Amino acid sequence: MTRMEVIGMMASGALTGVQAADILGLCPRQLRRLRRRYEIFGDAGLMDGRFGLSRKKRVPEATIEQLCRLKRDVYPDFSLRHFHEQVVEKHGLEVSYTFTRDVLQLRGVVSKALGRGKYRRKRERRPLVGMMLHLDASTHEWIPELPMQDLVVMLDDADGRILYARFVEQEGTRSTLEAIAHVLRRRGRFCELYTDRGSHFCRTEKAGQGPAQEQAGQVARVLRALGIRQILARSPEARGRSERCFGTIQGRLPQELRLHGTRSYEEANRYLEDQFIADFNRRFTVEPAERGSAFTGLAGLDLALLVSIQHQRIVANDNTVTFGKLSLQLPRLRERLHLARCPVVVHELLDDSLGVSFGGKLIARFNRQGAALPTLSNRAA
Repeated sequence: MTRMEVIGMMASGALTGVQAADILGLCPRQLRRLRRRYEIFGDAGLMDGRFGLSRKKRVPEATIEQLCRLKRDVYPDFSLRHFHEQVVEKHGLEVSYTFTRDVLQLRGVVSKALGRGKYRRKRERRPLVGMMLHLDASTHEWIPELPMQDLVVMLDDADGRILYARFVEQEGTRSTLEAIAHVLRRRGRFCELYTDRGSHFCRTEKAGQGPAQEQAGQVARVLRALGIRQILARSPEARGRSERCFGTIQGRLPQELRLHGTRSYEEANRYLEDQFIADFNRRFTVEPAERGSAFTGLAGLDLALLVSIQHQRIVANDNTVTFGKLSLQLPRLRERLHLARCPVVVHELLDDSLGVSFGGKLIARFNRQGAALPTLSNRAA
């Protein structure tokens, strides 16, 4: 009745819109909606839709009981959004997310979430895919009763798509190079890589200071050779996009691994490749601001040699190279009689073998025990 009276007074000109909104405790925008409903539906348009016959009463009680049972018994550790996706897609329940949330909160199955903090504006995404990639890792109890491992994830800034994800014992140089090599082979060269300031990403000369001006690490060398700009974040908050991505993954992946009976990280890596990445990208990828791609092809580059851990060595007089406790015997080449006293590079390749290159070409490969492996280089008969 108060709404009818105030709206009538506003229609007659006795009250201004601001005065009417103040009396009803509404913002001017909501008051304009209310007035349009009154003009279309009359007095019925002013009734609060939360009273009377609610949707909760139209949904069968059996469906509500099934929702509560599934949340308690099958999906206790799933977030509300994740749980709603499962019951709709796998159990065929035709209920909205809002209804599911309200019912579970009213029945005491879940508690209400805390309110959001103050508003902060997000950094605008890059307009094209391939312009900026985020690379980060998260340590978490992914599989109960197993040691925690790091999940390395590389995602595109433009659309939020996961391009690479894999469990490793500990994030480091090798895991970083594996992620970069994977994207280079599947997509091509990208423009920028956004990372934290881990020791495998950059070198700091003095504690408390920023990264050194000249970077000579393995990752920095690979990026420099490919012409990829490296951006080092100054704080976790600066990497908000990847941090939010990990928040979503931590709220979904452990629960799905439990549901599928995963018992090892090898099985977890297969689940990542076969199901989780595709499902995550289907649900959370956004449309880039511009069509097209900033990924470019890599012609004439030996990625196996480039994206590897490299060590400079000098060949001994007997054409051997010392690497750790190994003595690697180099083969005889057609191009020259010997390589004694020549500088070569020993590569720790990503397939867990060793390679030796001279002049940018692979001349020998060895396993980790020092036994020779076949190569494609030309050798003397």
